[in-house]
Amino acid sequence: MLAISSDALTLEQLETSAHLTPERFASFFRSFAFHFHTEVQSHETFLATESGDCDDYAILASNVLRRHGYSPRLIAVRMPKIVHVVCYIPETNSYLDYNLRAQGSGLAECRPEIAEVARNVAKSYGAKWSSASEFTFQAGAKRLVQTVLEGRDKQLASISH
Repeated sequence: MLAISSDALTLEQLETSAHLTPERFASFFRSFAFHFHTEVQSHETFLATESGDCDDYAILASNVLRRHGYSPRLIAVRMPKIVHVVCYIPETNSYLDYNLRAQGSGLAECRPEIAEVARNVAKSYGAKWSSASEFTFQAGAKRLVQTVLEGRDKQLASISH
């Protein structure tokens, strides 16, 4: 059974929040719990239950911050036994990471190259990365934009939308 908070943040509040920055966005999620889901939760469920995982957070950040004039990029980093998703914000040269939501600004500074994001994410796990992909998420479907392999730092696939 899902626990619903009566004073939970709503999608409308995020979308209409004046002067919403990536840092302010992250601050709303400091008390959210980690709970892995095999599928991406709806934004409403994630917000109402105050519980989810990295792709729930990164996809919500991407959708909301785009509405506030930012140019977010979703990046999935593959490491042994884990895939971690972050939302890169070019305007701040950093990414939002669900693991950092309760620390400082909630952002990790980083250059924009996918391989650089992958190196930073893997370092935070004390792991090595094998590949990283930029993707979009629309209508419940992930669509690949491009992928890089560790050690190659070159684009494997590019699909324009």
